Amino acid sequence: QVQLVESGGGLVQAGGSLRLSCAASGLTFNTYAMGWFRQAPGKEREFVAVISPNGGSTYYADSSVEDRFTISRDNAKNTVYLQMNSLKLEDTAAYYCASRRGMSATGPNEYTYWGQGTQVTVSS
Repeated sequence: QVQLVESGGGLVQAGGSLRLSCAASGLTFNTYAMGWFRQAPGKEREFVAVISPNGGSTYYADSSVEDRFTISRDNAKNTVYLQMNSLKLEDTAAYYCASRRGMSATGPNEYTYWGQGTQVTVSS
């Protein structure tokens, strides 16, 4: 049984930082691409970042995210991270990690397994 468990969310002031973690179990972690998505109230779930199974390749939603966020993984710990710096009000959302076998992808429908989400709230 595959489980993805996110942690690290919380309330932070604009300009602050958070590091999200996603611990995976029940899958051969180093064969799965891992993605982060987010969903704000009333909006669709959107892609944030993805990292390839061996960690050698990363891709971000846009330059604003790439300039402030860093996705990484530790295959020995079956964990993927999202370091978020210079947080903005518009980063407020529930953040989800997801996994898919093989190559990285950006569409939510391309992912097989999902975590329950962790809330990130950025205040002014």
